[in-house]
Amino acid sequence: MKIDWKLKLSSRKFWVTVAIFTTAVLTLFKVDAETSTQITALIVAGGNIAIYLLAEGLIDVAREKKEL
Repeated sequence: MKIDWKLKLSSRKFWVTVAIFTTAVLTLFKVDAETSTQITALIVAGGNIAIYLLAEGLIDVAREKKEL
């Protein structure tokens, strides 16, 4: 079974899961709350950028096909 990474990386559920997992690991290793919050915020922001870029790419492809 092949993983569709475009679909996976454009999923908000995926990015929330990554953020939650990372927060749990940071808590396990007793990283302070401020650092944990900053790292989680960075993951969520990165996820939002990935979703935006993939969505815009799909829109561009659809527009290109329509123009042909």
